[in-house]
Amino acid sequence: MIEVKDLSKHYGENMALSHVSFSAGENTVIGFLGPNGAGKSTTMNIITGYISASEGSVEIGGHNTLDEPNEAKKLIGYLPEMPPLYTDMTVEEYLNFVYELKKVTLPRKKHLKEICALTRITNVSGRLIANLSKGYRQRVGIAQALIGNPPVLILDEPTVGLDPKQIIDVRNLIKGLGKNHTVILSSHILPEVQAVADRIIIINKGSLVANGTPYELEHGEHKGEQKTVVRLEGNPDEVGKTLRDIQGVLSVSNYGQKEPGVYEYEIDSRTGADPRRSVFGIASKRGWPILSMSNNEFSLEDVFLRLTGSTYISDNADASYVKDGARK
Repeated sequence: MIEVKDLSKHYGENMALSHVSFSAGENTVIGFLGPNGAGKSTTMNIITGYISASEGSVEIGGHNTLDEPNEAKKLIGYLPEMPPLYTDMTVEEYLNFVYELKKVTLPRKKHLKEICALTRITNVSGRLIANLSKGYRQRVGIAQALIGNPPVLILDEPTVGLDPKQIIDVRNLIKGLGKNHTVILSSHILPEVQAVADRIIIINKGSLVANGTPYELEHGEHKGEQKTVVRLEGNPDEVGKTLRDIQGVLSVSNYGQKEPGVYEYEIDSRTGADPRRSVFGIASKRGWPILSMSNNEFSLEDVFLRLTGSTYISDNADASYVKDGARK
């Protein structure tokens, strides 16, 4: 449904995008993840035809956005980061306006009624948009993107500024839309992408650095070193030295005494190495009782931080990233 090939965008000497390529099939949700300023919105704007690329191409349903812009745009519903709402209109007036603007031929009353029901804005259809909460405004923004029933939906930061309940509502809506649409969800909020995406694309400094399912990213080559945590009883100096000599082990950190005579160690190993059997054999031979041992699972957050060099800051309603000590 969507084919992005070798996409680049230059602003003078500044490279906003550098040779980005990916594809998205039908009825799937693609999470487009990256720190603020990574190039997400630039990519979204090129896909939707709002700006042109310096190099590369985009095809929507087989239509090149440069050669057949009108045919390609007919297949896209777009929600920018700032929804294009006219706040002096009622919801009903605004949706009728968008219907006419898009020159939709579907039965107007039935079509708009179905969209209002789907986005759960029927109860506010007679209210001024200016008087709606942020959550309802986002719903109206998604509703306008759905007018004409386009097969592709581009949603740029759809949950920014929402409270936790509103975020959950919009998240559930997006998951439902993915059953009948190709959805590209752009965000810098890890939980939002992880909760709804079938596939995740990570972009950093204008370059695509990862592309795969959440499982593939968490368990694939990007996860980095293996981490094993073990608690055992024994002389910490002797234990530490012995663990470091195990094949594949990169480093051993002593996290201190957790019980009388029992210390906890974190063992970092090369990707693919699993030192647990060696630790068990050595501890058994040396008479060091093992009280617990486990592998630390790498999360999508770990992968993201590894690929972007960012520090994650989170609260109950929003999340962002810090790079080089400055909040973005």
